[in-house]
Amino acid sequence: MDVTALRALQAPLKEQYRETPDAAVITLKAQGELDDQHIACKVETGRAIALAGLHPATGGSGAELCSGDMLLEALVACAGVTLKAVATALEIELKKGVVRAEGDLDFRGTLGVAKDAPVGFRAIRLSFEVETDAPQDKLDTLLKLTERYCVVFQTLNVKPELSSALARG
Repeated sequence: MDVTALRALQAPLKEQYRETPDAAVITLKAQGELDDQHIACKVETGRAIALAGLHPATGGSGAELCSGDMLLEALVACAGVTLKAVATALEIELKKGVVRAEGDLDFRGTLGVAKDAPVGFRAIRLSFEVETDAPQDKLDTLLKLTERYCVVFQTLNVKPELSSALARG
């Protein structure tokens, strides 16, 4: 896809969202079902069922997907798509590219071993390695705009309002 095709694809959506801001607000959903035999949850991914379970550092077998890994995978996917879209919009040719995310967890927090240990990632690093002839100033802009428009990056960067509920089925 080139910049003209991308703009043609997005122009009617942008216009609609300018005219009717509420049309741009969409609720995305995810659902899972608790496994009745194991400490695991079957998550519908839209393409298949992913079985999420305990990380081996918390007693898991390693056979199930770790939710922390899934979070980093979502970040990589979103950042990669965003980078590619922004590069297209800026007319930066990317011949090849690799997106990596890594995060540091202290499992003492999750297991309740140390009250001062955080539950969750204490640091996440996102990196891109691209093959391109674009000048550095364009690459700097590419990174800045990718960070700005990546939904998962911004969700992690600016804490959203969270709520939870528990009901009997």
